[in-house]
Amino acid sequence: MLIESHHSVVVGLGRSGLAIAEHLIRRGEPFVMADTRAQPAGLAEFQRLYPDVAVHCGDLSALALERAGRIILSPGVDVRTPGLPRSGPEVVGETALFVEALNERDQRPMLIAITGSNAKSTVTTLVGDMAHACGIDVAVGGNLGTPALTLLAQRPEAACFVLELSSFQLETTPQLNADVAVYLNLSSDHLDRHDGMAGYGRAKQQIFNGAGVAIINRDDPATMPCDAARVVRTRSFGSDHPISSHDWGLDSCGDEVWLMQGEQTVMAARDVMMPGQHNLLNVLAALAVGHESGWPRERLIETVTHFAGLPHRAQRVADINGVTWINDSKGTNVGATLAAIEGIGMTLSGRLVLLAGGVGKGADFAPLAEPLSRYARTVVVYGRDRAQLAHVLEASVTVVVVDTLEQAMQHAMGVAQPGDAVLLSPACASLDQFDNFEARGDLFCAWLKQWQPHS
Repeated sequence: MLIESHHSVVVGLGRSGLAIAEHLIRRGEPFVMADTRAQPAGLAEFQRLYPDVAVHCGDLSALALERAGRIILSPGVDVRTPGLPRSGPEVVGETALFVEALNERDQRPMLIAITGSNAKSTVTTLVGDMAHACGIDVAVGGNLGTPALTLLAQRPEAACFVLELSSFQLETTPQLNADVAVYLNLSSDHLDRHDGMAGYGRAKQQIFNGAGVAIINRDDPATMPCDAARVVRTRSFGSDHPISSHDWGLDSCGDEVWLMQGEQTVMAARDVMMPGQHNLLNVLAALAVGHESGWPRERLIETVTHFAGLPHRAQRVADINGVTWINDSKGTNVGATLAAIEGIGMTLSGRLVLLAGGVGKGADFAPLAEPLSRYARTVVVYGRDRAQLAHVLEASVTVVVVDTLEQAMQHAMGVAQPGDAVLLSPACASLDQFDNFEARGDLFCAWLKQWQPHS
C-alpha cells in the first residue's frame, strides 16, 4: 500500500480509532486506517461503513510510514510499536486532534482535564455533576466513557468539556492547553508501557502543557509541575491544613473533620457520602476545580452531599451485622488499594478485612504491608497471584489463602466483627477469573444480596 505524503495514518482500530476516523471523515481529510492485528475486532463493520478508506492489517513496517503526513495513534497503541518511525512525521493521538478542533473555534469552550493513577474517574464525574448543577452546558468523557472527538461531535454546543485523560492519551498530546489541569496522584502502573516510573511520570506531566491553572496534590510531590513555566498558576489540595488562602485541605476540631480552603471551613467531612479520607481528597480536588472555574460554592457543596461515588470505586454496598462491605474492585493496582486501606482504615472503630488477588502485573506488593499491620484484622488472598501476595504480607498481618473471590467473601463473613469493614480492593487485575473489574465487583455485590433482608 502506497502512503501519500498528504495522508494521515490512523493506527488502532478500536473505539478511539473509530472516533478518529469519523472526525477525519467529517473534516474531509484523507487517511489510511492501520492495525497491527491480522483480524482486528470491528474490521468488517469499519469496511462496511467506510468502503473508500484503505485499511492495512499486520506489520506496520510494510507501510513505509515515514512518507505519511502525520501518524495518529489510538491510546492502546504503544509509541514503541515496531514499524512506527522514530523520526519524520508528527505522531499525535485523539486528544491532540480534539484540542486542534477546539482551538479553531471563534469562542473556545472551557477545557478541564483530569489525570492520576487513581480516582480520576470519580473526580471527573463529580466535576461534571458540579458543572451541571451550576447550569453549565457541560460534556464529560475522554478515557471515561465517550471518546473526546465523539463527544465534540455529539455536543458541539457545550460550553465546557471535562475530560479524564490517561497516560496513554497524554503522551501523544504535545500541547493540551487546558484551562484547568488536575493531577491527582502517581503510583506504580503501566510501567511496561512507559519503561518504568520515570517514563510514566513524564507522560502524566504532559497535562500541564499550556495549562491556565494546575491543581496538584500536596501529599504527592510527583504531581508538582516539573516545569513551573508550563502553567499560569498552581493550586494544591492535601490531607493537612491548607498552606495558603488559595489552597485546600483538612482540619480537625474536636471529633469533627472539616474540608477547608485556607482558614475558611467549607463543609464537614461527615457530609461527604463516599467513605474514606482518600475520597475527602478527591472532593477537595473537585471543589478546587469548581472554585477556579468561578462556579457558585453553594452548588458545589450541594453536589458533593448527593454524590455517592461510582460503582466499584469505594462503593458502600451493604451493612450486615454491624460490618460494612465496600466494593473497590477498580483497585487494580497497589496505589489504589493503598489509598483505600489508608483512607477507610482510619475511619473505622473496628478493623479491615481486605480481599485481594488476581493478576498482579509484576507489581511490588510490599507497600501494602505497613498500613495493613495498622488497620487490618485479616487479609484474604485469592486468584492467580495469591501466593505472591501471601508471601509479601504474612509477616505483617494474618493472611488466609483461598482459590476464589466467593471463598474469600465466605471467610470474611466468618471473621469480621461489628465495627469492621470488609474491603474488596484487589491490587490486581481481574482477568484470571473475570472478564473485567466490573464483573468482579458485580459478583461481590450479588453475593451479598443473600445476606440482606428482603423488603
